[in-house]
Amino acid sequence: MKRGRTVLESTCQTFPSHKEKVKRQRWMTAAQDWGNLPHHVILQIFQHLSLVDRARASSVCRRWNSVFQSPDLWRWFEFELNQPATSYLRSTHPDLIQQIIKKHAQHLQYVSFKVDSCTESAEAACDILSQLVNCTIKTLGLISTARPSFMDVSQAHFVSALTVVFINSKSLSSIKIDDTPVDDPSLKVLVANNSDTLKLLKMSSCPHVSPAGILCVADQCHGLRELALNYHLLSDELLLALSSEKHVHLEHLRIDVVSENPGQTHFHTIKRSSWEALVRHSPKVNIVMYFFLYEEEFEPFFCEETPVTHLYFGRAVSKMMLGRIGLNCPRLVELVVCANGLEPLDEELIRIAERCKSLTAIGLGECEVTCSGFVEFVRICGGRLTQLSIMEEVLIPDSSYNMEQIHSEVSRHLGRMWFPDMMPTW
Repeated sequence: MKRGRTVLESTCQTFPSHKEKVKRQRWMTAAQDWGNLPHHVILQIFQHLSLVDRARASSVCRRWNSVFQSPDLWRWFEFELNQPATSYLRSTHPDLIQQIIKKHAQHLQYVSFKVDSCTESAEAACDILSQLVNCTIKTLGLISTARPSFMDVSQAHFVSALTVVFINSKSLSSIKIDDTPVDDPSLKVLVANNSDTLKLLKMSSCPHVSPAGILCVADQCHGLRELALNYHLLSDELLLALSSEKHVHLEHLRIDVVSENPGQTHFHTIKRSSWEALVRHSPKVNIVMYFFLYEEEFEPFFCEETPVTHLYFGRAVSKMMLGRIGLNCPRLVELVVCANGLEPLDEELIRIAERCKSLTAIGLGECEVTCSGFVEFVRICGGRLTQLSIMEEVLIPDSSYNMEQIHSEVSRHLGRMWFPDMMPTW
């Protein structure tokens, strides 16, 4: 009897129950359904996965592997190049880089290189660029995550690699090459091969480019809509070229005004008529200026009306300069002041509020404003102030308002709840 029970139990374990059969069949049906998903659905899923997860998913079945090899999946790629000894960030595996160059270079369209502070990483990026001879890249970005390591690369090596892309792509529309040794001859190659398609060019802190080099781009690339450059490249001729009838309406012009050696950098003045020509041609253009100057170097700026829309001061700026802004920047939309000193800015802020009718955002760092002056500033601006970032330490209590009263008074004028920013205690 005992032996018969053992045989029966063994038989039951050998043949699955009806419930297990149904469960297994459902699983197999579901697996078949996943394998039979439409190509565009699998592609959409893969585009939301990291590269490692894509590679793993490609081993599920032949269909998924074929999607993994699809050209549509390799249009966007970011090469991450970091040295293990100096960076904790992951780096794109060398085998994968070679696979992309051999199998998918012709599919790449939106490419960026993110490198750490090591010269070796920047040189590796140049080596990859020089191999993209069959590419049709539309967007190219060279990004230094720390200090500008591309500047340490041999200029000949960098320009040679970049020129390969400029010549072979023929359809570049967006280029971000800040902090690189790009030069005038390479810009001429860019224009000669991509003048009909270029729409965005960001090249701040490129010391080997001259005003004539950037003027060549503006003269030939009539579809250019966004431009970022250093102030020393800005000229009356450039603004007039961007204002020609052949040129499309410029949307964004970013200008970095930087001084590394106080008193040794000469800043030229742009004519008011050149600014006016640009605004007449592109009335909605955003003109953004980032200032990193010392107080004594501001003299050439804002003596006449300037159509700037966004102003950011990374170092201390004088009361006199802020007073000029109130008088001569009627298109101002956003103002950020990192520091000013120990003199209250009441009069300057009130003048800005009265004359800059488009102002919607302001941020004040190490400055001083009396509570009464600040309330008056907010009262004039009213609800158009969508961003109001003021450190609590900036506000000086006076006979009209203390720190407990000011938030309710400012909130009333803004039409929403507002509190000053608090300095972190850690």
